[in-house]
Amino acid sequence: MRAIAISEPGGPDVLTWREVPDPEPGPGEVLVEVAATAVNRADVNQRQGSYPPPPGASEYPGLECSGRVAALGPGTDGSGWRVGDEVCALLAGGGYAERVAVPVGQLLPVPAGVGLVEAAALPETACTVWSNVFMTAALGPGESLLVHGGGSGIGTFAIQLARARGARVLTTAGSPEKLARCLELGAVAAVNHRTEDFAARVREETGGAGVDVVLDIMGGSYLDANLRSLAVGGRLVVIGLMGGRRAELDLGRMLVRRLSVHATTLRSRPLAEKAEIVSQVAGQVWPLVGKGTVRPVVDRVLPLRDAAEAHRIMESGGHVGKILLSTG
Repeated sequence: MRAIAISEPGGPDVLTWREVPDPEPGPGEVLVEVAATAVNRADVNQRQGSYPPPPGASEYPGLECSGRVAALGPGTDGSGWRVGDEVCALLAGGGYAERVAVPVGQLLPVPAGVGLVEAAALPETACTVWSNVFMTAALGPGESLLVHGGGSGIGTFAIQLARARGARVLTTAGSPEKLARCLELGAVAAVNHRTEDFAARVREETGGAGVDVVLDIMGGSYLDANLRSLAVGGRLVVIGLMGGRRAELDLGRMLVRRLSVHATTLRSRPLAEKAEIVSQVAGQVWPLVGKGTVRPVVDRVLPLRDAAEAHRIMESGGHVGKILLSTG
């Protein structure tokens, strides 16, 4: 098969389109013929050498894909999946390829009303948002959520899903176009993080109370402002470190206001945990996608061989939603 390999850590040009050995599904795995994959920030970090795949995962980038079941590995006969089924999948790696072996517990059906290529925009995004905002932070109806990077794949999905489940959503973004799109998707307020103090705007928009949950991709540089944005009993979930790994934490503020900080990653979790997240997404999120209440936001689709160009687009920051790579 052909795949995108990383020749050495570096810029987008280190992504090379080459012939590589076909994967073989191991026990509990199925082989998927890939129709499309999606570009995630983690792929950029892996290309740069700062986010290697976990032990046993494919060396090729790609944390999600869509396609068709091509073969069933040992121990999957009773799984309910059949050769030819259209699926999308959460991966630990390997999506930037024509075929990938997937643990059977990480397969999802393509939701009703979603095309096969478009479905590649969903698994990593939906599992990340569901596991962090709803499983970890337990956002409930009537509560409020601040989403950083509202124009990203994660951001556009989080806005829609939180709103669909009865929450009030505020967001940050870096351009007027992205702010407008966030409002169209259901955010009640959109803050330009380049020109405004988002913590001050959050307090203003919430009557001084703050939000119940913050979903953060920045890490260290946003820590203090995120804590100032939280209501009493608020929960901060950090899923990215674009703003650095370290910051000073005011434990006094946390004690007085009963705040909590969570930092999570999805890629390296045990298979059983991923399977539970995927199962909950299938039961809780997929019906909303099928009804059209929550939809994947796709900025553009490029050929898989043009992965380097896709990474350049992601790093420029001009896209809204997901950038997809198609094998067709």
